[in-house]
Amino acid sequence: MEFMAEQDMIELSNPGVLSKQILNPENSASARVTITEVHLESGACQPRHIHETSEQTWYAVQGDGKLLLADKQTKAFRKGDVVRFADGEVHGLLNDSEAAFMYISVTSPPIDFGYAYENKK
Repeated sequence: MEFMAEQDMIELSNPGVLSKQILNPENSASARVTITEVHLESGACQPRHIHETSEQTWYAVQGDGKLLLADKQTKAFRKGDVVRFADGEVHGLLNDSEAAFMYISVTSPPIDFGYAYENKK
């Protein structure tokens, strides 16, 4: 059994984006998933990107945003929605609303997301 207390969870951040690493390679021996709680302030963006060898599933917990997809496509992403991105699939998120946006991300196999953020706490 592994138990993660809140103080064991690493926080990564970029301007307007906080990524709470609930379960990741730094605090868990899991070889199957990374679980992340991501908060975006109004106007914040996670630019389009890919994960070549991992898939991600996002569950929108709070707010309204816009998925940033391949070929400059977008799609509304709102509280209660779920989206899954296959390995190598382009994805990102823009919080184009006036309120905060939050989603839970499950990534498999796990990724250490430290490379994508400016700050670590």
